[in-house]
Amino acid sequence: MLHQITAIWKFRSFLMALVQLDFRLRYKRSWLGGGWSLVHPIAMAAAYVIVFSGVLMQSPASYATTLLLHLAVWGFFRDSAVGGCLALISHESYIRQHPLPFGLYPLRFVIGYAIQALFALAVAIAAVIIVDGNPSKLGMLWAVVPALGMVFVAGWAVATIVSFAQVHFHDTQHLLEIGAQVLFFLTPIVYPPSLLVNKGLGWMVRFNPLNLYLELVRYPLTTGELPQAKLYLYGVVCTGMLVGVAAATASRFQKRVVFHL
Repeated sequence: MLHQITAIWKFRSFLMALVQLDFRLRYKRSWLGGGWSLVHPIAMAAAYVIVFSGVLMQSPASYATTLLLHLAVWGFFRDSAVGGCLALISHESYIRQHPLPFGLYPLRFVIGYAIQALFALAVAIAAVIIVDGNPSKLGMLWAVVPALGMVFVAGWAVATIVSFAQVHFHDTQHLLEIGAQVLFFLTPIVYPPSLLVNKGLGWMVRFNPLNLYLELVRYPLTTGELPQAKLYLYGVVCTGMLVGVAAATASRFQKRVVFHL
């Protein structure tokens, strides 16, 4: 893994050129350009607030701030998993011609998704300040930085794993699209975790790593307090396990992946 990171750093200029190319192509001839990264979470949150805030008996403003934070993190993970499937296949020509580190290809996608997620997160933070009328909560942003770091590394690890899976099993992306839809409703994103706990389904909250990352990002910004130290520990352990699986997957299959492209 250390060798991969060192090699990627060596080609960092090439990596960032690819990321910039993605953004130029994605928003080419678009009137709003990168502004669509702001419109999408706002539109989704507005739809869910209209439907679910009354059902869950929560104030629309409070519900909207939590939902925007959740959607920013969820959107990053979903895009990393589903979009990351194409990380190796879409770079077949590079893989056949250049000895670049394999971790660079999913990282190209993940950096782009992370930038979009940061736009969505900025909207959520602005909503928190407007609703609470208390800019002092910005002082808790430092507590979110470690959580965002873990979210980014975990997303990169997931994208790496599924990119190799897609090469060997081309239905991986289709399965992940279905799985993402199912996981969205099994994860307390549009409803509070207490809803599952009260129904005797608390295990779905405790053993869902996505809920852990959501809590680490949401809690400091909405309460102005630090999450429990054990949550950070769990996050480090979970992220470390994903990185270990990604490193083992790349080490085992990277020499043979060219024969399956």
